[in-house]
Parts: sequence; C-alpha cells; structure tokens
Amino acid sequence: MSEVLVRVENIVKNYISGTETLHILKGVSLNIFRGQAVAVTGQSGSGKSTLLNILGGLDRTDSGSVTVGDTEITGLSESALSAYRSRRVGFIFQFHYLLKDFTALENVMLPGYIGGMKKKDALEKARALLSDVRLDDRIQHFPSQLSGGERQRVAVARSMVNDPDMILADEPTGNLDPDNSAMVAELLYAEAEKWGKTLIVVTHDENVAGRAKIRYNLESGVLV
Repeated sequence: MSEVLVRVENIVKNYISGTETLHILKGVSLNIFRGQAVAVTGQSGSGKSTLLNILGGLDRTDSGSVTVGDTEITGLSESALSAYRSRRVGFIFQFHYLLKDFTALENVMLPGYIGGMKKKDALEKARALLSDVRLDDRIQHFPSQLSGGERQRVAVARSMVNDPDMILADEPTGNLDPDNSAMVAELLYAEAEKWGKTLIVVTHDENVAGRAKIRYNLESGVLV
C-alpha cells in the first residue's frame, strides 16, 4: 500500500441557496493508498456525499485539487470526466439503480459491454462477479424478482465489472435490514480485497464503517 492512489489537496465546495452560501467542504485534504478500504462518517449535511461525488467526478470543487493516479481530475473537461467515471470508478449508491427490464446478469455485464468489452467477455466477468456475491442461482432474475439485499449485491457486482481503480459506495446499506446490511457489507469489503480495489465508503452504519482499515470523520465540512 505504498502507492497513493487518491490525493486530495485543500478542496473547498460551496453551494448557493437563495441569498445564503452553504460552506460544505472547508479545505479538506487526505491521501488514500491503492488497495485501502476507507470509511467516511459524519452527521447528515457534513459533506460526506459531496466529497464522494467530487472523487467520482460527479461534482466539481470550487478550489483545491483531486488527483487520482497521475490524473488531476479537477481540471478535466466534461467528456474526459465522463470517460474517467466509466473506466476508473465503480459506483454503489443507497438505491441500487438496476434496470428493471434487464436480468441481474445483464445489469452487471452492460457497463462492461458499453465500455468496450466483447459481449462474451462481459458476460463471463458478470457471471464470475455474481458468483462472488452468492447469486449464482439468481442471474436470470429481474430486479422485481430479487429481494432488497439481492439487488444491492447485484449493484456490488456491477461496480466491479469495468475493473475500476476504486469503488465509491454512498450509504450502500442504508435501505437494508440489519441482516442484509451485514451481508452486503461483508461481500463489498471481500470483493474489494479480492480484486485489489481501493474502497471508499460513506456510511452512517457503525458496523459498515468498522470493517474499514482507515476511518475519517467529517464535521461541518472539516475532516477530523
């Protein structure tokens, strides 16, 4: 873990709400090493999701820089950011965002196929990932035929299909009961370790955060 994958330097993010300026991130800096599992906790409104969105290229900073590998993403064009998101980042959100008219297998393989993989290779990778998250017998089921925990496990598999540098998970167990939450968290961390992925998890769940090797807490936009 000697290689820094993500270098965040003094990033600031504000939002305008009417006549008020909301100071969301106030000079956040941190380094995340390749292969690390990192949890970010904090109260609602502390800036956790904003930080994750900036790391994933879904939002931009007002100042400061974010460098992933040898690429400073804060200066990328919109098209370059889109390519960065599709090739280098796997996303998992609180809601699974599976395509309702596609099977679990198709939902996992599609990002790989769209990203340039041959269909046969994308299907093979999708099957392997779904096996990893213990869904061998559910690959031909549609989202409506899956439980909440199973849908989120499909989302975990989908996040890995393009072989990204890092997985960004925003409250990945937020909609689940305790048993399913524990299973999804276990599989998420296990998959990241198996495939050598850097994992950054934003969570309110102490059990999910406790599985990470490194933990940060955001308080009113400041990392502590």
